[in-house]
Amino acid sequence: MKIINEHITFKTKGHSDIVDITGQVQREVNSSGLNNGSVLVFVPGATGSVTTIEYEPGLVADMKAALETLAPQGLDYDHNLKWGDGNGHSHIRASMLGPSLVVPFIDERLTLGTWQQIIFIDMDNRPRSRELILQITGE
Repeated sequence: MKIINEHITFKTKGHSDIVDITGQVQREVNSSGLNNGSVLVFVPGATGSVTTIEYEPGLVADMKAALETLAPQGLDYDHNLKWGDGNGHSHIRASMLGPSLVVPFIDERLTLGTWQQIIFIDMDNRPRSRELILQITGE
């Protein structure tokens, strides 16, 4: 069993910006030299999440609307009162979806469903430069 640590970086627009990172993750798996195993995708930060979705405009809009329903921006979050940064909703949203995802790969291919892509959601209230950690394990 071998473990390879990599990272991917990109810029986001904030405000629940949803970025399809499937291609970047697949490239890192291909570059790993491993045929079978799994890749852990991890967000080091408290206002971003990784999950899967059918990445198409309608569902992307639906996801943003659902996040706004679950943790609206306009509420009086204690975090905002303490820190004054206005991103209390960002922390709540990110914690509900979580900071990581594990995807198996077989013969160097991610085992995603036909309509399933890996996405990063930037919940913060401003544009950011993001770095995700990938830990690729296999043989």
